[in-house]
Amino acid sequence: MSALTWDDVKAVLKPAEDTVVAQIVATGATKEELAEAYAWLQNDEALMNAGRPLPSGRVSQIIAILQAVEDDAPGVAPPD
Repeated sequence: MSALTWDDVKAVLKPAEDTVVAQIVATGATKEELAEAYAWLQNDEALMNAGRPLPSGRVSQIIAILQAVEDDAPGVAPPD
């Protein structure tokens, strides 16, 4: 398994800021670990119900990076 490239991350996270991509690449994660982290963020309840162990290691690092980005993103204003 080889470490992620800039293009690997951009392919999964469209659009993605360069700083976020750099942080993810710096984890040394693989494509599989990025895919697992992305799956956890999209639907963690289904993975827990399937009996999957909670993420750890580089998968957990990627989740933390992406959650921080999500937390900092401005919300959409409700309609009037």
